[in-house]
Amino acid sequence: MDLSHAMDFTGRAVLVTGGTRGLGAATARAFLAAGADVMVCGRGSPAAPPSADGRSAAFRAADLRDPAAAAALVAATAERFGRLDVLVNNAGGSPDADAATVSPRFVEKVVALNLLAPFFTAQAAYRVMREQPDGGSVINIGSISAHSPQPGTAAYSAAKAGLLGLTRALALEWAPRVRVNHITVGLVRTENAAALYGDDDGAAVAGIVPLGRLAEPDDVARACLWLADGHSSYVNGADLAVHGGGEIPARHVVRRNYL
Repeated sequence: MDLSHAMDFTGRAVLVTGGTRGLGAATARAFLAAGADVMVCGRGSPAAPPSADGRSAAFRAADLRDPAAAAALVAATAERFGRLDVLVNNAGGSPDADAATVSPRFVEKVVALNLLAPFFTAQAAYRVMREQPDGGSVINIGSISAHSPQPGTAAYSAAKAGLLGLTRALALEWAPRVRVNHITVGLVRTENAAALYGDDDGAAVAGIVPLGRLAEPDDVARACLWLADGHSSYVNGADLAVHGGGEIPARHVVRRNYL
């Protein structure tokens, strides 16, 4: 079922950070297909903005680690569309790094991108949404690393755990005008899947996921649509797991491979 056509976002404005590629672009396309006006941002201009059904997202360059840049992005979105109904805090990520030797500068950058930038952008969005009759919705895109860290992800996992805590805190403070929710994302098949999961495009890694496959970006995009829609109007401060059931424990994988 294509929820982008089952849900109508006509007349509503959506901001997707990091929305020029991968999961963010899929989310932007889903909202466009559902009728929303969409703004995406990134630190560099894309070859073409996300589009769907003959409509394209607007683009603005921004480094959201700078609170002034985050505020300017939100203001530009509200000015362009006359409102802001949904913020999807998607921008984030980090290369693996050895916690024992990683530089303080690296840690600062990872925490700034994955925790501070969503905080700054959400603050600015709230100031717009609280004045609107229908309020608004903030959706923070998190990671399974917040729950189950992997080697090489200390700074990233800590920042994503902070994002989950931030979600719950803001949900308490900003309700009922603005709902704030979190999506725990697992392994996703994107354009750089080979670099992340191996030359088999993630086939071997998919074997440890209970559903037997990596997520597609649209799986997460559809979750964003639902959390932003009126069907979830009583959902606030939630952590929606979109990870196929997580990962099968190592002892069971080893046992299965040797039977």
